[in-house]
Amino acid sequence: MIKVEVTKKNISILGHAMYDDYGKDIVCAAVSSIVMASVEGIASIDKSAIDIEQKKDNLNIIINKHDDITNKLIKTMINLLKELEKKYPKNIKITNKEE
Repeated sequence: MIKVEVTKKNISILGHAMYDDYGKDIVCAAVSSIVMASVEGIASIDKSAIDIEQKKDNLNIIINKHDDITNKLIKTMINLLKELEKKYPKNIKITNKEE
């Protein structure tokens, strides 16, 4: 299962969806597409707005700025992931954590 943990300063994406074999998993592909499009969108406007830490099956997005555009792109990313969670509840779980 992919676990997405959201705080005001950080978004952590951990694990594998296990919907299908590695490399054929449509849930993992959808999560990757949503997240990478959002990250690239933010970086194209302001590279200092976020930092990325990536390890195997773990992506950590550190939010450095909360300007209007960054907030809208992050919110859109989370909303798209929530829609995916509705369709594949056994494969992706989103948690909002208070800091």
